[in-house]
Amino acid sequence: MSEEKKKGGFWASLFGRNKKQEEQKVEPIIEEPSVEPADVSPEEEICHAEENVQLEQVEQEELQELAEQLQEEKAEEVVVEHLEPIVEQVISPESAVNVEPVLDTPVIETIDEETVKTEEIATALPTEEPAESIIEPDNVVEDLPVVEAEIEPEIVEDVKDELRSEINTETQEKPSEGGFFSRLVKGLLKTKQNIGAGFRSFFLGKKIDDDLFDELEEQLLIADIGVPTTNKIIKNLTEHASRKQLQDAELLYQQLKVEMAEILKPVAQPLVIDTTKKPYVILMVGVNGVGKTTTIGKLARKFQNEGKSVMLAAGDTFRAAAVEQLQVWGERNNIPVVAQSTGSDSASVIFDAMQSAAARNIDILIADTAGRLQNKNNLMDELKKIVRVMRKYDETAPHEIMLTLDAGTGQNAISQAKLFNEAVGLTGITLTKLDGTAKGGVIFAIADQFNLPIRYIGVGEKIEDLREFNAEEFIEALFVHENEE
Repeated sequence: MSEEKKKGGFWASLFGRNKKQEEQKVEPIIEEPSVEPADVSPEEEICHAEENVQLEQVEQEELQELAEQLQEEKAEEVVVEHLEPIVEQVISPESAVNVEPVLDTPVIETIDEETVKTEEIATALPTEEPAESIIEPDNVVEDLPVVEAEIEPEIVEDVKDELRSEINTETQEKPSEGGFFSRLVKGLLKTKQNIGAGFRSFFLGKKIDDDLFDELEEQLLIADIGVPTTNKIIKNLTEHASRKQLQDAELLYQQLKVEMAEILKPVAQPLVIDTTKKPYVILMVGVNGVGKTTTIGKLARKFQNEGKSVMLAAGDTFRAAAVEQLQVWGERNNIPVVAQSTGSDSASVIFDAMQSAAARNIDILIADTAGRLQNKNNLMDELKKIVRVMRKYDETAPHEIMLTLDAGTGQNAISQAKLFNEAVGLTGITLTKLDGTAKGGVIFAIADQFNLPIRYIGVGEKIEDLREFNAEEFIEALFVHENEE
């Protein structure tokens, strides 16, 4: 028994120790939560509570950020889904592979730019369709080697084709409805905005005083009438007003119309062909781009319609395709053209033309010259040489030295007229492109300062739009109101 007790005591003590050790090991884990609150002070509890609250707030913020990221990803997926059809149309397969994996915002912006560009291109494409239908691919391929081998003949042929088509359309068009006066009114619409009918609202409801004259002076200068001519008009109107001949602004408006008509009437002198002189030689001068060669073609048609025989001299041997341009006019109207190769002496070309015209008993010879700047002395000297050579054949030639001016050049046209007149002595002026400018008032400055006959004016592209200058018709068209047309 004693041994059993000893064994029992031994095992009991052994298990008892083990149990105690396990209990000791377990106690700190189980008992710590229950023991700590008893030992923790109220201040520490508050700190722990605040820390827990902060942790909860951080967790909530993280959850919100995750939710926002998910929403952004969904939104990007929706945008990409809408953009995929556009990207497939705009971007090639190679560029689409590079764009699809990247879903960042900058890529979406570049896609928008590309789609906008393609939309602009798409809107522009329909305007090119008619050209594609006109040009045949086979012809284009056949022309390529010709362009490489000979450039100048191809350019010449292109110019001739274009000129033929333009001249054909001009000759086939029916005359505009309403006659020349209605076309003149329409052609002066831009000029009328500054002077003429544009003054009607300017004068209504105003009394005649210094302020009105100041405003009128400013408006006349804006219309390119020029300072000397403007001062002359204002001076005459002021004298009429001081004599109390003008009671209100409406009468002043009518007097302005009279004053401007008085400036133009002395220079309205149509060209009269002297039939005793054969050929009657007209020398056309002017700077580049004023429509000199086109004016020659229209004048040739006009004289031809009057039953006169005409010949053209291609004296512009410097400008590219100038000779060919004149030849196209001659071919269309069955008019002989005397020409030499580009770079030839202009004086010799015109001299040969005078001899040929005399041999053929031609009524009128119109000689073209190279466009030259009025401030280039060497070019102006060459023009003087042409006149000297012509007078060796006929002392009275040229019978008309006509300066072509572009109305759109404004006051620069005055300097052109001055220097050309000093160089060769002008006998007439043709003012072109009045329909495309608001600076048509320069015609008053030219008439007032030079007193040179204004032979023709151009108010359109058609042949009949180049007409003899009539001062009364011009003033009426300039001052006519829309309701009075």
